[in-house]
Amino acid sequence: MIPKEIPLRSEDLFRLATTHRSATEDAVGESYERLEFFGDSVLGLVVAQFLFEEHEDWDQGMMSKAKASVVQEGPLAARAFELGLHDYIRLSPGEEATGGRTRPSILADVFEAIIGAIFIESGLEKARWFILEQLSPALKRVRGGDVSPDDHKSKLQEIAQANWRRTPLYRIARESGSAHERRFFVQVYFDDQMMGEGFGRSKKEAEQAAAKDALHRIEQDRRARELVELHLED
Repeated sequence: MIPKEIPLRSEDLFRLATTHRSATEDAVGESYERLEFFGDSVLGLVVAQFLFEEHEDWDQGMMSKAKASVVQEGPLAARAFELGLHDYIRLSPGEEATGGRTRPSILADVFEAIIGAIFIESGLEKARWFILEQLSPALKRVRGGDVSPDDHKSKLQEIAQANWRRTPLYRIARESGSAHERRFFVQVYFDDQMMGEGFGRSKKEAEQAAAKDALHRIEQDRRARELVELHLED
């Protein structure tokens, strides 16, 4: 049964949009990958049009940042999970055992595949309505100018330059996964000191995760120093 929040009538399209490649024999067209590719383009078009029409005073750079903020993995995966799509994903036993059902990359892909399926069945207007409805919180956030809430690399760069006159250096520690499910493990260094690490399905995503981890560690160190200073004052 298709969740009531998903404007799809075709059970076959819904099944295709929620079938991971691991549940097939790698036959082209039997997993959501083609739908996800198509849906990603539809998603980008709808969000770009929305930003273009709603923010006449924004330049290309501002719109690009806002679009990237809305269509990134985090918001898409969150919406997929809130819609309950994780309960419908078809996976191989191995992928299931390693947490594939709640993996953000898979959830985001399924969300985009659903968009592709809606477009195929009902056209652009129905797909646009679904996208704007589901991503309303993210769109409201960027409407206020908060276009890069997850740009941890920029925040880390600013902190590093302001406090230590250093530039963070990102290194790929290792890569894993198959060609269609690649994972990168990145570490960020200040000189020779490792400050953070993180995973991602792309190098950029892994670098953002590593920068976020570094920011968290820096904040923990700052709080620890404040506690020591308060203790010494007492």
